[in-house]
Amino acid sequence: MNNEKKKKARIELPFHLLKRTDLPRWEALCIRLGAVLVGLLLMCLILWGFIGANPVQVFANLFAGSFGSSRRVWITFRETALLLLVGLALIPAFKMKFWNLGGNGQILMGDLFAIMCMFFGGKAGWSDGAILALAIPASILAGAVWALIPAVFKAFFNTNESLFTLMMNYLAAGIVAIFLSAVVTSGSGTLDIQTHGNLPSIGGKDYLLTIIVAVVVLGLLFAYLRFFKHGYELEVVGGSPNTARYVGINVKWTILRTAALSGAICGLVGLLLAASIDHSIYDASDRNMGFTAIMTSYLAHFDPFMTVATSFLVAFLENGMSQVQSAFGITNSSIGQIAIGVVYFAIIAVEFFVSYRIKWNGWGGARGKPDDPKPEAPKAQKGGEQQ
Repeated sequence: MNNEKKKKARIELPFHLLKRTDLPRWEALCIRLGAVLVGLLLMCLILWGFIGANPVQVFANLFAGSFGSSRRVWITFRETALLLLVGLALIPAFKMKFWNLGGNGQILMGDLFAIMCMFFGGKAGWSDGAILALAIPASILAGAVWALIPAVFKAFFNTNESLFTLMMNYLAAGIVAIFLSAVVTSGSGTLDIQTHGNLPSIGGKDYLLTIIVAVVVLGLLFAYLRFFKHGYELEVVGGSPNTARYVGINVKWTILRTAALSGAICGLVGLLLAASIDHSIYDASDRNMGFTAIMTSYLAHFDPFMTVATSFLVAFLENGMSQVQSAFGITNSSIGQIAIGVVYFAIIAVEFFVSYRIKWNGWGGARGKPDDPKPEAPKAQKGGEQQ
């Protein structure tokens, strides 16, 4: 018997996925905008199902919550700027594949050190200028150090930075709680509004400074990533640390430097919260922006300018949903969160269709068809004659 291999049936699906390589930018943009509209329609259906809300009124209140008055417009832009800053902080780390999940903790530590300068400096009778001269570098440095701690263990011991930075969030919240229990003697657990060492308002608007800072950081970070050697190095390290070492890049130093930059921007956000927006602190002053910014930077494909759009979308939905809940008397905030979550899900899901396309093969053809037999090799010749 011939020692032939058994023929195996080849089963093919009626479709297969192909990676998109030539999708125009305008078409990808249209797909994403369509996903936003589909998500908004699904949100209206959910609210109609839960509370019988009129979809037209839902849309009207959604826009009124963000643009119903000049104050609401400024708040929407300010919330966009804050979320943009945190997203910008995460972009360098994520490009390097240092998964910084500790944005909340880094914001809290920047907030805490700014409040400490304002609190103790005010009691000591310092001028506002002296307090700010200490609070600004202290808050930025605090955020940088809080990010450097897990970065050191990542660089020298190859620990998991995701879990490490995540645990640092809880530690930061605990430190803030300890500070409040030490300085708040009334038993309320709430720190009074700090009147010393606040950042100045620009043009009589308390919202404008945060927006200006976000625009400046956006320009600087874009230039850093696009035109500076450090921006190139962190992308090489993210692609392949071994390749980075081969071309002479100091991988450990790049990890430390990039993590410190990420934490410093988060510390700057903490400064703005303490000295320009809240003028106080509690253990949730970070507003969960560290986690929300993960989504905004991911949806923007870690592009600084695209992060502006995704941050605005999140701020618009959050502020608009607050108005919707108030207008329809929704006391259970979970309904609003579910509705917003459906919009986010639609936006994230459509990224699959931006990256891949489905090619339909049909149900016939090669389904269950065995492999074609391989041609036999010609037999050896003997005495010039073919056997």
